Amino acid sequence: MNATPEELREYARKQLKKKQDFKTYLGVYALVVGITSAVWYLTSPWAPFWPIWVIFGMGIGAVVTGLDAYGIAGKKPITEADVDAEVERLKRKG
Repeated sequence: MNATPEELREYARKQLKKKQDFKTYLGVYALVVGITSAVWYLTSPWAPFWPIWVIFGMGIGAVVTGLDAYGIAGKKPITEADVDAEVERLKRKG
């Protein structure tokens, strides 16, 4: 698949949106962790630290969202440079 300049621009827009959404998620995550931890501390600091469940659950979401936003788990369009690099690698391999 060859990506046209328009397709690359659309892909870039989507990636920028994912990165922006990830940063927003991190802000919400920090706020929720702060609020639940404060509620725990102000109401029952002797009890087990129940906000860990919020931290853990939302943390999984943060990891998955971050991996998608920064391309580790996401797919990028295949460019001519990618094809050329693969051809060169295959030539060297034999």
